[in-house]
Amino acid sequence: MTKLFGLIGYPLTHSYSKKLFTEKFEKLKIDAQYELFPLGSIKEFPALIENNPELTGLNVTIPYKQEVMTYLHEIDFAAKMIGAVNTISIKRIKGKPFLKGYNTDAYGFEQTLISLVKPDTKIKALLLGAGGAARAVRYILRKNGIPFRSVGRHNLKTDQLIYGLITPSIIDQYKLIINTTPVGMYPSIDTAPDIPFQYIGNEHILIDLIYNPEETLFLKNGKEKGALTANGAKMFVLQAEEAWKIWQKI
Repeated sequence: MTKLFGLIGYPLTHSYSKKLFTEKFEKLKIDAQYELFPLGSIKEFPALIENNPELTGLNVTIPYKQEVMTYLHEIDFAAKMIGAVNTISIKRIKGKPFLKGYNTDAYGFEQTLISLVKPDTKIKALLLGAGGAARAVRYILRKNGIPFRSVGRHNLKTDQLIYGLITPSIIDQYKLIINTTPVGMYPSIDTAPDIPFQYIGNEHILIDLIYNPEETLFLKNGKEKGALTANGAKMFVLQAEEAWKIWQKI
């Protein structure tokens, strides 16, 4: 039976996952298929598992990296610490599916981070967003001893800024700015997080987890001010490779 893998989330028009894995399967001559499963609600998830007995693994993207956790039988320790899952392995035990969740986003982001920030560099990060991807980024920032402050649309926590309160002084203090939101992602490529780009300079590093488009307006605005920039392409490829390693063990 052809093994089936796929991606859940909504919407999925931005994703290159199917292309990446289809090319991998063809290159390695693997009898497998990768499909996109746009779910309008996470409540559709059990039916997806039930109706596709050949499903062996899933990637998870916006907005279900946290919501999907309640449907899993087991969660890897790191994913539990992060509080978000982006990879699921599916084993069939006596005909019944056993779902285990992992987080490979953290690995992908860490490799991007260490390629841009030298060890022992004294830098503070401004983290835009509070979703599942942001949780993986927070985990890695803590692991690497980088102080950070989160920015959201609402004051969900006492230490969280809202966009309207980002002052020139804050931009000056926080030289690493990371966008974990979908703002600027295809097809809405003419949008960017609402930060005061006029105060960005050549000491800043801007990372966008988005990889489609290759250069978001967020990165373009930063580059124009002399900042070092990086998109989410490296993170995307590395998290996918880590997911594949997990699925090969099934």
